[in-house]
Amino acid sequence: MFDRFPLPRMIKSALKVFACSERGNVAITFALATIPLIAAVGAAVDFSRANAVKVSLQAALDATALMVAKSVPTQDSGDLDTLARKYLLANFNRPEAKNVKVNATYSDANGAQIVVNGSADVDTTLMSVLGEKTMTVSGSSTAKWGGARLRVALVLDNTGSMAESGKMPALKSATSNLLAQLKSAANTNDDVLVSIVPFAKDVNVGAQGNVGAQWLDWTNFKACKSSFFGICFSWTTAHGQWNGCVSDRGGTDGPSTANYDQNVIAPDKKVTESLFPADQDDGCPAAVKGLSFDWTGMNSLVQNMSPAGSTNQPIGLVWGWMSLVGGGPFEVPAMNSNYTYDQIIILLSDGLNTSDRWYGNGSNVSTQVDARMYDSSKKGAGTCANIKAAGITIYTLQVNTGGDPTSTLLQNCASTPDKFFPITESSGIATAFAKIGTDITKLRIAR
Repeated sequence: MFDRFPLPRMIKSALKVFACSERGNVAITFALATIPLIAAVGAAVDFSRANAVKVSLQAALDATALMVAKSVPTQDSGDLDTLARKYLLANFNRPEAKNVKVNATYSDANGAQIVVNGSADVDTTLMSVLGEKTMTVSGSSTAKWGGARLRVALVLDNTGSMAESGKMPALKSATSNLLAQLKSAANTNDDVLVSIVPFAKDVNVGAQGNVGAQWLDWTNFKACKSSFFGICFSWTTAHGQWNGCVSDRGGTDGPSTANYDQNVIAPDKKVTESLFPADQDDGCPAAVKGLSFDWTGMNSLVQNMSPAGSTNQPIGLVWGWMSLVGGGPFEVPAMNSNYTYDQIIILLSDGLNTSDRWYGNGSNVSTQVDARMYDSSKKGAGTCANIKAAGITIYTLQVNTGGDPTSTLLQNCASTPDKFFPITESSGIATAFAKIGTDITKLRIAR
């Protein structure tokens, strides 16, 4: 073929030798072989980048699922996608990720759960030469509530100081949110039962239906029959005038040696000190409500709470305990042997103890009332210790908007240090209740 061109003989000879030689094929073969090699290296680089994005996306989806699950009680189901996108973008910081998508769904088909799915596109570099412009990564995370069945007693301060600094409205709102959170964790009605015990100096067991109860002591009962400008001029012992309040169990002049005020020992009609003294305290709080899944009734009770009276945390605490195990007006559903149960008391108070049936003037702190609840001189003996010994977990919250000292009583009463919540703003009640709700419902990422 080289004869067509007027090339020098030497060049023509060299070209003929090259054309006939097979050794040049090695270079050509190597050159062709580098194409898939370069593609493989490029794919590895792009896959590595995409995998790093996928790992970050999964971590962000886990965080998002937990955050959305915590917010479910206060969100409409239609807002879940918006909420999920907000949390995902806050946790997913990968500039190379584009077209980020996320959606969230709530389901109770296999136990209450939130499922969050997400995806993102990552531009390729070397693989784009082969036509693959983007790679899509995706992930999914499920936050589930579960574990043991729950029985929760909400022991809520209804004393006069709760009228200050917006504490009572904040408590009502936070409690409603907590009830919604607990309700959402229940797959069946019996999964979560809640009781509510408002307290001041007394607790209110409800006059209707209980006037003739055998567990009441009427020995020292009297009610105002007529008054003028708040001053009572005549009294009556008629039981029909009773407003439903009872005071601490024990002797007339002080606690009994049996410590009935610190225990849930069944009342015995033959033992006066074991009965619940009917009282007519002016600061009688809203009536207690036993364990139930009557969420509407519970919310109605909470909205009817009104601040009045002095502070007696021990009586609220022992009645919260009794609401879990039975006694007095409380009939507690039997536990199913096929399940395990967590029993919880959440005690919220904004002040320090000022009076009970025997001690205190309602204004100043009473160390004697404190000692009935937790006696540091006796290695913590008292109501708190008795409740813990019964296997019940105690959370305590101090709503301290007035700069009072931190309550060592409430700190010591909590089952563990992390279960005491010091709150300095009324708005902090909602945050603390949400955290406790998440803790006790055992919200977790399911794998």
